[in-house]
Formats: sequence, structure tokens, C-alpha cells
Amino acid sequence: MNTRFKRRWASRLVDRCRDTAGSNIVEAAIVTPLLLLLTFSIVDFASLFYAYLALENGVSQAARYGVTGELAPGMTHEESIIAAMRDATPTLSIDADAFEFTHMRPGSAVWEPGAGEPSDISRVTVTYPWSIMTPLVKRMFPDGEIVIRVESAMLNEPRFE
Repeated sequence: MNTRFKRRWASRLVDRCRDTAGSNIVEAAIVTPLLLLLTFSIVDFASLFYAYLALENGVSQAARYGVTGELAPGMTHEESIIAAMRDATPTLSIDADAFEFTHMRPGSAVWEPGAGEPSDISRVTVTYPWSIMTPLVKRMFPDGEIVIRVESAMLNEPRFE
């Protein structure tokens, strides 16, 4: 009786394993979360890449504006550079404390604070925190964000008077 019971149980188990009713639902339940994670991770990476490229372009435009020595009406040199950066990146809101201005005098090897004078090499650095949107990916980064740091350095135009 014991072996007969075991055979019957084994036969029922084999029949159950051959039955494919409902297997599509199980497969979908396993694959769908992975597909959604992959899709939203791609969107996250694309938006991060967009922000990086926008910041690279913006800091380059700001440095080009800064080397001319021109000032926007009623603004200092650094405020004018910040305004030029914000004009070049209208889709990003960049705080004023995200900017760092340094310059190097001719013949020096040390970066000093400030936008510099004519004939100095000026450097504009922008540090921008980018928040990850996908919750599962967000846990992999400290505070759920990636810090993007871009910079551009150019020689200030000498002024001839």
C-alpha cells in the first residue's frame, strides 16, 4: 500500500508538472518587474546624460562669456557669468552656490579664488546634484543622487586701451 501510494502521488505530480495552464501568468509576474526596472533605469540614465550634456554646454558658454570681461547691466563679473550659464541651460535650475570661480595668473601654477583679471586663465566649475527617479536604483547611490561636476577654463582676453 505504501508503494502504491507513492506511485500514485508521483504520477499526480508528473501530471501537474505537464499541465501548463496559468504558466503565462507566472512568467509575466516574474518578467514584468524586471522589464519595468530596466525601462525606468534607461529613462533615468538618459535624463542624467541630458543634464550632464546641458551642464557641459552651459559651463562652456558661461566661460566664453566670462573671458570677454563684459558685464550684464547692474551685475558683477561673476553674476554675469552665472546669468550666462542659466541662459544656456534653461531647463535646469542651478543655485548660485553651485558655482565656483577660480583663476590662475600668468606664470603661476596655483588656482586662486575669483573670476580673474585680463590675461588670467579663468575657470568656472559647476557642481550639480541630480536626483535618481527610480526607487530601486536610487538606493544604490548615497542620498539617492549623483553629483555632476563640470568645469571649463579659458584665457581672459587682454584689454587694450
